[in-house]
Amino acid sequence: MTLTAPSPARALRPARIAVRSLFFAFGTVTGAWGAHVPSAKARYGLDEAQLSLALLAAAVGAVGALLVAGRIIGRHGPRQVVPVAAVVIAAALGTLLLHGGFAALVATMVVFGAAGAFYDVSINAEGTLLEERSGFKVVSGFHGMWSLGAMTGAGGCSALLAAGVPAAWQLGALAIVVLALSLVAARSLLPDHPPVPEGPRGWRLPPPRLLLLGGLAALGLLAEGVIYDWSVLWFTDSLGQTQAVGGLGYAAFAAAMAASRFGGDALRSRFHAATLLAASAGLAALAMSAALLLHHPVVGVVAMALVGAGLANVVPILFVAGGRQPGVTPADGIAAVSSLGYFGLLAGPPLVGAIAHASSLNLAMATLVAAALALAAGARLLR
Repeated sequence: MTLTAPSPARALRPARIAVRSLFFAFGTVTGAWGAHVPSAKARYGLDEAQLSLALLAAAVGAVGALLVAGRIIGRHGPRQVVPVAAVVIAAALGTLLLHGGFAALVATMVVFGAAGAFYDVSINAEGTLLEERSGFKVVSGFHGMWSLGAMTGAGGCSALLAAGVPAAWQLGALAIVVLALSLVAARSLLPDHPPVPEGPRGWRLPPPRLLLLGGLAALGLLAEGVIYDWSVLWFTDSLGQTQAVGGLGYAAFAAAMAASRFGGDALRSRFHAATLLAASAGLAALAMSAALLLHHPVVGVVAMALVGAGLANVVPILFVAGGRQPGVTPADGIAAVSSLGYFGLLAGPPLVGAIAHASSLNLAMATLVAAALALAAGARLLR
């Protein structure tokens, strides 16, 4: 009897399961923190300016880490980086509501954002390599697990708050669960990754093509950020609806994004990345344009779902493209694309606020339309 080697897809199955678990864990952390932003505001007695500074601290930590994350992950591999990042995330999450003052909170948020960036780039680099080695599209499904985790974290924490469970207990328990899951899952990640190319060490400007891909990611995440921070307010202020209707629109966006990501791998297998990106961004632009022009709550909720479906696979498509650029490791490419994407995520909501202050929120929401149209036009770069 002769023994046959397992197929590549079967041999990679433990790593795929591990990456799905890690994406879900990271999404759960993100969703739980989103649900507990008001808890932090109340715990430390923050006003809106102080809360904004705390949120900005996490973004600063993330962007700073992204400048070096690609090189470090490329050298050591996600299998070694994920456990370290998970320990730091768990420590920061578990103590987030236990500090004595605002300064300690800001410092923790910087560390939290930096560790999250290392974790994020690691699992995306692993997912990109798994897709390349298996020959099957899998990255969109991984991001679907992140969306599912975010919905679980936010929904679970909201239910626990309604049941009277203290917020600090919730974050402490979640920190332990996420740490345990991450440590176990990391053991099944691939032991080898592409070697770091020879060249000068330390930070350097990414190649022009990565800068262009990062610019596209910035447009996509700018559009996402507009929905995250302003969609509910648009329903209440521009359409005169209740906050419950606005929440329904936001929920439609999140649910459609999760569902579309789970179906995204099939679409990516059938259509060229440039075609899919252009069509997806075009759908988001068309749906939001209809909502802004027709000014009807039902149209608005449906539009939120279509925008979520349109934006769902932007990040998976661009991260995969960034991770496959010649001359750089997957981690370096993904870090470059995601760092520029963060700037879009940060710039979108303030830009909408400035335009709304100068004119109206309805006009300001057209920022999403402009970003989506620019993204659709730039999709040709993927060819």
